[in-house]
Amino acid sequence: MNELLRRQFDWNLLHTFTVIVEERSITGAANRLLLRQPSVSNALKRLEDQIGARLIDRERGRFEVTEQGLALYHECREICGAIGRLSDVMSDSGNQLTGHLHLWLASHVVFPPLDDALFEFNRSHPEVTYEINVATSGHVIDQVLSQQASFGICLVREQHPRLEYRRLYREHFGFFCGPTHHLFGRKDLKLADLKSEAFVSFSTDQLSDALAPVAVLRAQEGMKGKVVAVSPHLEEVRRLINAGLGIGPLPIHVVQNATERGQLWRLPPYDAPPAIDIYLVTNPRMSQSRAERFFIDNLTARLENAPDGYFVYP
Repeated sequence: MNELLRRQFDWNLLHTFTVIVEERSITGAANRLLLRQPSVSNALKRLEDQIGARLIDRERGRFEVTEQGLALYHECREICGAIGRLSDVMSDSGNQLTGHLHLWLASHVVFPPLDDALFEFNRSHPEVTYEINVATSGHVIDQVLSQQASFGICLVREQHPRLEYRRLYREHFGFFCGPTHHLFGRKDLKLADLKSEAFVSFSTDQLSDALAPVAVLRAQEGMKGKVVAVSPHLEEVRRLINAGLGIGPLPIHVVQNATERGQLWRLPPYDAPPAIDIYLVTNPRMSQSRAERFFIDNLTARLENAPDGYFVYP
């Protein structure tokens, strides 16, 4: 984009385009933006003319974002994220630390140093506010990429080249069943006894996804029971296991109390269970507020107490 075009460019068109992609329709975008449908259609056409590329294919009732449109959408998300953070950056001055921390976490993050950091940071800086969202690890990465999140904590299958990663802890997954399951309470089990059992799991329990170590173990041991239910959230996977729909994987340290209370029963393997690493994910292109910088420093400083630079559970 040359200098003349940059000065003449209508930046509101980018916001309109972002909403169109997210709503996947002109009508939905018009309703969300409180505009008339022809106005939204015209805005899309103007943007395509200024960019010099077709962004959305809407021929014959189709709605498909083109390759150029997807590339622009990802850039728009970063731009909108940066604009949304302006108030925090501009108010980032004075002796009293203020600001807003927007955390995005995977659903099964149980990490005591994070809880300790939140407690101490809030006690030291009571003017700072917080917002925590829980999502799939893939969505957490998207939020950090688009600068919608101060940082993310999640599983990572492949590291994105535009992000920075710091391993926080390693957790181990075990297989569990609920009280109504016929294997509950049995202590004489081997992995072979699980081969034909109905299975519930996470959506990421795939060889090409974040829970690949769990998927690899199932494949190696020939666990070919029917997968009866999946969910991206730990709470729902645990609900399905508790309800007796099948056996399934859960982080051992996360469900330790439930196991001790007799709500879950640990199944093989008891030795060398699948290990999954959890990372702190940040965006080096994002201008962090003082509150964000100080909190991240507070959290990562706790890793100095870990023998290998990260914690291991259990």
